[in-house]
Amino acid sequence: MGRSRTLPLFDEPPATAPEGFAYHPAVIDEAAERVLLTQVRALEFGDVVMRGVTARRRVVQFGWRYSFDARALSEGPAVPDYLRELQGIAGTLAGVEPAELSEVLVTEYPVGATIGWHRDAPPFGIVVGVSLLSACRFRFRRTVNDRVERAETELAPRSAYVLSGPARTEWQHSIPPTTALRYSITFRTLRRRTAGGQPQSGGRRQRSESAGT
Repeated sequence: MGRSRTLPLFDEPPATAPEGFAYHPAVIDEAAERVLLTQVRALEFGDVVMRGVTARRRVVQFGWRYSFDARALSEGPAVPDYLRELQGIAGTLAGVEPAELSEVLVTEYPVGATIGWHRDAPPFGIVVGVSLLSACRFRFRRTVNDRVERAETELAPRSAYVLSGPARTEWQHSIPPTTALRYSITFRTLRRRTAGGQPQSGGRRQRSESAGT
């Protein structure tokens, strides 16, 4: 096993942050957060089941539904109007048209909820995540020449992050057990579509899950 080199903690992207990762504090104000939380808490969340195991976090999907077990996409309910403004903010941060962020994942994290090491599901491209209510630790790792590189930051309430480029494709990320109830709203583009209109990731199959960070 190679040696592990731990990269420094970062608040905004310095030289040690994974290339393609961008952190944006306070993309919405507290009043906007309260309005979103009212809507989000009224959603009917469903369980996340992967390989027969039910995760502690729960989710609601809009635009597209991703099956965690079958690893397949199907058409989902329309993105609700109350998320359109945030979708526009996410599009600006990612440098894409808001409509390109066509999959929206709303996640509820009770105390102690985690996400293990993974890359987001292959059908998706750019990822934009917005944190609500409480903070969490956001960790990165990758292996280069048998050496494990790591980085970590805190995602504050009302902040957003963008994953693209190497941060999306070369680095894995995870969230250790949360210490307070937290919600996230994650927007994702699709990579490309087949002639029949279905999303297609291409490339080799890799271990992944839908992040929902």
